[in-house]
Amino acid sequence: MFRPQSRPTVPVAPSTPAVARSTARRARTAGAALVLPVALLALQIGTGSAQAHTPGTATDAPAVEAGAGAGAGAVAHTVPAPLEATVTEGQVKEVAPGGVLTYPSVTSCLTITVRLRDGGLVGAHASLFQVPGELRSDAILPALKARIDGRPVSAVEVRGAVGAWHPSYFTRAIESYGDTEPVPVPTGPDAEGIARAVADGLGLARPLVTVQDVPDGDQASADPLPATR
Repeated sequence: MFRPQSRPTVPVAPSTPAVARSTARRARTAGAALVLPVALLALQIGTGSAQAHTPGTATDAPAVEAGAGAGAGAVAHTVPAPLEATVTEGQVKEVAPGGVLTYPSVTSCLTITVRLRDGGLVGAHASLFQVPGELRSDAILPALKARIDGRPVSAVEVRGAVGAWHPSYFTRAIESYGDTEPVPVPTGPDAEGIARAVADGLGLARPLVTVQDVPDGDQASADPLPATR
């Protein structure tokens, strides 16, 4: 028996107004999806820039305390210095006018106290052998000079184990010598050589520097100095 064939279904294209409405909806949705990430990105960038360039934040404190980076001396002395500071081996610190620097356990070391004309003190504890994480003997004077940062100096007092120090240790530390290189060894106390090395390293006149061999133990910048050389 003959059966009529079903006619194929032919999709009917939507009317032009319907296409326009659908296209408009997709455009609005895509635009909103694009605008939101862009806005968030702009907000994040703006916030990051504000945090990176705002002075006096907590993130600035470690750099000032450590004196790190170029011009650290200039930055460091714009921050109010404390009235007391303990300067251990390989360190450089500063106290305000009227303050006291303490140097603990000075045995084979030299301490260098710079008296600023405004009454402040900047001190360094030069270690004969480097303490891990601290400055070597050939880095101590550059760090001290950077902390002074050109401020007027009235006196420089060097005290400690003068007889254990060769003046060259301020320009080349013992650790920098190779196994086959001879290390200079002092043949006796050389106060004049040490004074010249310190003056040259700080860029100061030699008469400003005095050197004194003192017994082992703690030192304080307030201690009276015996006769100096």
